[in-house]
Amino acid sequence: MDHPGADGARRTGPYTLLGPGRPDGGSEVFAARTDEGLLVTVTVVGPELATDPGFRDRFRAGVEVARTLSGAFLLPVVDADADAPVPWVATRFTAGLSLRQAVDRHGPLSEPALRMLADGLARALATLHAAGTAHGAVSPDSVLLSMDGPRITALGTAGGTAGTAPSPTDDMSALGSAVLFAASGGGPDMDALPVSLREVIGGCLYPEPSDRPTAEQLVAYLRHQNLPALKGSWLPAAVTADMAAAAAAVGSASAGGGERGAFPPPGTGAGPGVSRRKLIIGLAGGVAVLGAGAAALAFSGDTSPAPDGRTGATARPASPSGGRSTAASSPSPSSADGPEPTVLAGPDAVKAWSGAGKNAPTCLEASDKVVMVVTGKATSFLDAATGKSVFGQMNTTSEFRTNSQTYPTAYADGAFYLLCDTPTQSGMLAAFDAASGKAKWATALAWVDRSGPHTEMYRPNYVAAAGDTVYVCGLVTQLDGKFSTDSPTIGYIRAFNAATGKGTWQVKGTDINNVLVPPTGPHLLAASAVPAKKPSRVQMIDAGRKGARGWKVSIPSTSYYFNPGWPMTCYASGLFLFGGGGGDTLFAVDAATGSEKWHQRFDAKNGDQVRIGTPFSSPDGATVYLGIGSDLVALATADGTPRWIATLDGASESGTSNLFNASLTLGGKNAQCSADTVFASDSAKTLWAIDAATGRARWRYSDPGQPDVGFMWTVGGDHVFIASHLTMTAIAAHGR
Repeated sequence: MDHPGADGARRTGPYTLLGPGRPDGGSEVFAARTDEGLLVTVTVVGPELATDPGFRDRFRAGVEVARTLSGAFLLPVVDADADAPVPWVATRFTAGLSLRQAVDRHGPLSEPALRMLADGLARALATLHAAGTAHGAVSPDSVLLSMDGPRITALGTAGGTAGTAPSPTDDMSALGSAVLFAASGGGPDMDALPVSLREVIGGCLYPEPSDRPTAEQLVAYLRHQNLPALKGSWLPAAVTADMAAAAAAVGSASAGGGERGAFPPPGTGAGPGVSRRKLIIGLAGGVAVLGAGAAALAFSGDTSPAPDGRTGATARPASPSGGRSTAASSPSPSSADGPEPTVLAGPDAVKAWSGAGKNAPTCLEASDKVVMVVTGKATSFLDAATGKSVFGQMNTTSEFRTNSQTYPTAYADGAFYLLCDTPTQSGMLAAFDAASGKAKWATALAWVDRSGPHTEMYRPNYVAAAGDTVYVCGLVTQLDGKFSTDSPTIGYIRAFNAATGKGTWQVKGTDINNVLVPPTGPHLLAASAVPAKKPSRVQMIDAGRKGARGWKVSIPSTSYYFNPGWPMTCYASGLFLFGGGGGDTLFAVDAATGSEKWHQRFDAKNGDQVRIGTPFSSPDGATVYLGIGSDLVALATADGTPRWIATLDGASESGTSNLFNASLTLGGKNAQCSADTVFASDSAKTLWAIDAATGRARWRYSDPGQPDVGFMWTVGGDHVFIASHLTMTAIAAHGR
């Protein structure tokens, strides 16, 4: 078959195609080899998609994301050309059979194999969805069955049907269809699904996209059924024999440079890699533009209360479209204009130490002396001063990367806390002594509750510690109900004794969407949202009274607080702080009583909508910091008086105005503090160290080799610790 851009009938780009192609949706899949003789897989996009006006842009943007992704069930992209007359993508080669080939030749898969198939596909899709992309081409033709599990490419080359872009809910429907195909042999017979899968796979196939489970929900559902692990090969002997024969055939074709013989469906994984330098080059990003106009903010001097007397809608993860901004005065006295903004500019950071590990960290936590590094393989402890390993490795693991909704680590009073798995037990909360690295205790979390009218799964989002209590906060999912965003979000708080790990109390409800645990005091703050039904609100949870509800404040607009996971609020010096007033006002209320102490409103000079980000405080609680677009504002906690404004200059990585990440999202630790330094990351993938007294930059850090999702970092003592791919780096707050 001829392919444009080839130097002969059997070449595509720099690759020689081996044997006939296999159909995959509207595309064709080939085994291929490089000029050096290394095997790859090449997918050539079909003409219908190639001529669709929006396809190439989606393809190009997808490649940029896919080239940085990896996972046990993902096939990474190694090369692609979106601008060729016929676009194509290449992955490294792994022997296997497509799901369609295996089922057509050898019949439906067994229950253990179906569970392996569903779990592997869900884990692969969870990685893609966490990176903000979707596959769009999961099908019996695109799913590769390999010896150690199912595989899909990190890029769905179809990119959705012509004229449309795929979504995560589309992927979940496709996953359900693929598993049903494997169970029934090709017919739409739901009874062919084993009981352990019928409910959740049926959920994937719900007509309404919003009713379908997420990939992470499916993974958790399967894990917490606690069924016996599969022993031996997950596939029938006849299928593995086919794999071996196909691998031998393609190996022979590659060695002989020939066109003859069968070849296995494409994939990646263990196998020869491609040695071309910088395989993916010249592909422009397809990042969504946040906005072109710059919003300048000013202190308005407005002392009037916000709409509704107390609070309005809180900030959502949008912002002024970048540019220079200043803070605004409210009831607290200040000048009409406020402090002059200081444009951040500083030298490159000087590393205290740097080193590489064997596995990429999924989460980090640090004290002033020890860094806890968690991967999908083990938990390690590093000396904060040298980066050298201390203590021994623990067999506790965490597969999912820290993100805006998940933060599975905490440190307090000489102990590390970790939501983790072990080789023999999943869903654990563990405590480690920071002085010795030894486990203090480990508690198995009860993830599934069958005692009520519904079977409920308790999914943890993050762990926090304060005083003598450790808290696990997350969401409750009804496993025997429909997955729907129209249903109220049910959150929960579980409290454990920090010394023993023994559970002490728990509460749940639709009024707990996310929870703030202050470092001191008995009062927690919970935010809630019930979309399109009732107003959201913030309310005090009294830990001293085992989670009893306290005061509450209504927030009329629900959309801003509907972000389950990491808290969108802040605690400082006895005050809770949160956004309101249409997203342009920061409110400070007494943590015990809910009475308002002050509010600070921010106005845009050019009329653009102001959306404040998540506030955060200094360790001593005297100062509160707030991201607003390109600005970081420091406010006195006592009365809201602005102290300084630090402003970003230049553009983000996508070419739009550079913004503080703390102003873009309502979750995660995008800004943290040491005793005298504020650390904050921006949309240009730079980490800034800012003098807490003046608002001027001490240094800046940027890693050109970091993943597309950015580097992971945490603060311990007077150092910041950064994980980028396999590399760990430490930088002193003062850069020395």
